[in-house]
Amino acid sequence: MVLHKPTPIDENPLRLEDVEEPSPGRGEVLIRVRACGVCRTDLHIVEGELKPIKLPVIPGHQVVGVIEEIGEGVEAVKKGDRVGVPWLYWACGSCKYCRRGLENLCDNALFTGYSVDGGYAEYMVAKADYVHPIPSEYDDYHAAPLLCGGAIGYRALRLTGLLERGEGALGLFGFGSSAHMILQVAVNKGLEVYVFTRSRRKMEYALKLGASWAGHTTEEPPRKLDAAIVFAPASWVMVEALKKVDKGGRVVLAEIYMTPVERLDYSLLWLEREIKTVANVTRRDVREFLVEAARAGVKPDITLYSLEEANKALYELKYGEVKGSSVLKIG
Repeated sequence: MVLHKPTPIDENPLRLEDVEEPSPGRGEVLIRVRACGVCRTDLHIVEGELKPIKLPVIPGHQVVGVIEEIGEGVEAVKKGDRVGVPWLYWACGSCKYCRRGLENLCDNALFTGYSVDGGYAEYMVAKADYVHPIPSEYDDYHAAPLLCGGAIGYRALRLTGLLERGEGALGLFGFGSSAHMILQVAVNKGLEVYVFTRSRRKMEYALKLGASWAGHTTEEPPRKLDAAIVFAPASWVMVEALKKVDKGGRVVLAEIYMTPVERLDYSLLWLEREIKTVANVTRRDVREFLVEAARAGVKPDITLYSLEEANKALYELKYGEVKGSSVLKIG
């Protein structure tokens, strides 16, 4: 599915086309794609909220498939391995961020389905050092959402500081693909989780998954939060999170895009409250989360679509018609 020009998803901008099968170069592998998760970042790319880097481009960065061919110099993986390809396609390894272990902030990074062609396709090429083995506990379709929604949520969870403490009240604002997986990990780690969403159906779903409480985004929870993660791309939700966080608490913004903040009262930040953003993921984030997800028994709730239905999948994601994660069934 190819994007030629950023366009509202209502106009079905992705086109099904025959393209030349890619060939792996040195240090690369050719992957036969079996499944690809549908992410809100894909929607931001398709609709142009993220400035285009490459056009035309094949979106998709939650890719699960089997290696069909390896390029020269590849030793870490072999033909027949089942692997995943996440958002971080490649980092330079030499800039000041990479040297500090922050390859997610690399000045020269490439991103799957954005800087390079991604997984809304039957085949794709990936860097061998940036693919990840898929745990045997997961089939292709349930594994796909772990690679971005799960991994970015896990990085956000780490940045709250609550995992190090091993206790505390965590708020999740927005309850889609990422949040429904991170809730399961957080509960397994002993945290109290409070879910904020405008959907009554999602409130009930959160409670079923182990949330201590679920309510409307503007409601007051039974107690102040020690930290919060905002998954919604709306700045007013961030403000609501700040209102509910206790002294010294941290609000982590897990979106790659957010609407402009029109007003922020300093009193919401006073008493050493913090706001921190999450930018991309590292290979460590992905690999740790895959292990933690399997250990916690995390099972994404998925809705399957065919490759040809990619526009439909993104449309239903935009308008809140999907519970859990959307996945394209390809191979």
